[in-house]
Amino acid sequence: MFKLIAFKAVDDPERCQKFIEGHRQVLESIGVKKVTSANDLWVKNPDVIVVIVESIEDGLIYGGARVHKANPQFKLPIEEAIEDLDSSIRSIISEDIDAGTGEICGLWNSRKITGLGIGAIFMSKACLALAPKLGLTSLYALLAPTTVKLGHETGYEILSQIGNNGTFYYPKLDLIATAMKLYDAINLPLTSPEFRESVAKIRENDRLVIEENYRGRKVVLEYTSYIE
Repeated sequence: MFKLIAFKAVDDPERCQKFIEGHRQVLESIGVKKVTSANDLWVKNPDVIVVIVESIEDGLIYGGARVHKANPQFKLPIEEAIEDLDSSIRSIISEDIDAGTGEICGLWNSRKITGLGIGAIFMSKACLALAPKLGLTSLYALLAPTTVKLGHETGYEILSQIGNNGTFYYPKLDLIATAMKLYDAINLPLTSPEFRESVAKIRENDRLVIEENYRGRKVVLEYTSYIE
């Protein structure tokens, strides 16, 4: 059985290091050795929340994601990633800071849990559930081709005014990333009903046993949020 845990990065350096190592291994497995937005400076950012999938049996982390709230001291990872390719991303994000904006990023999962339904989908739900508590009215994301569909299901729209209709060659020339934005992270009007219902349940509970069916497989997760 697995635990889904949300915590502030500055509160748990040990789990953060496990996250960093797991993410690094996944990136290297697809031939990416360096990603601008995958640096470890975020561990000192008080406005970063980490969501992980952790094994109850051995304490190993099998997947993770982060929620960054935009602040003047730290650029959002999407800004770091593409500002040299399209500098307009800076002004776009700056316009949203006062209303509260951020980014879901660093999404990864080990091949050991691929197909179990406890990876990207549940981590995305947990991240999105935190938006009201963090004061985030909108969210950005830079997604690989395999997760753009999930982005649409979550309620994101392609940020077509930047790059090549929202796409960039990133993190290397033979890979494409798509910039997306969720314009209403509170009410989720474009989020699929099933996804929105799951997010609502998580928002109502800091501790919850999540039981859902994923592609015919029953998924059980113990969710705990340490975010006050």
